[in-house]
Amino acid sequence: MDGQELQKIAGDYAVGLPGTDLEHRLSPDWRLYKVRGKVFMLMTEMPGRPVAILKADPDDAAALREQYADVTPGYHMNKRHWITVEGGGTIDEKLVKELVIDSYRLVVSGLPKSERPVDPRTYGRRA
Repeated sequence: MDGQELQKIAGDYAVGLPGTDLEHRLSPDWRLYKVRGKVFMLMTEMPGRPVAILKADPDDAAALREQYADVTPGYHMNKRHWITVEGGGTIDEKLVKELVIDSYRLVVSGLPKSERPVDPRTYGRRA
């Protein structure tokens, strides 16, 4: 999939998650996806390449970077806790959605229980 398709899939999926808000900030080409005011995904273009930047568990982030050529450290973010995903031959729709929901759950789990729109331990997991 190319970068534009990656951004469309990730963005469409993210806006459907409970409590998600979309903001355009920093400049017109940055989109921030937030849950209860906390960012779980950013989208922009690194020189000519549309990307999605997602929060990830540090161990998972390292494994993803090793396994997928199109996953790199988070652009303009903490390199240990964030990953950048760009379109390419190693990325498919299923992986994009998994990365978006994982990022969302990580951020939701850091919210006070009274502010969580879902239970991050169970939301989006298959039985």
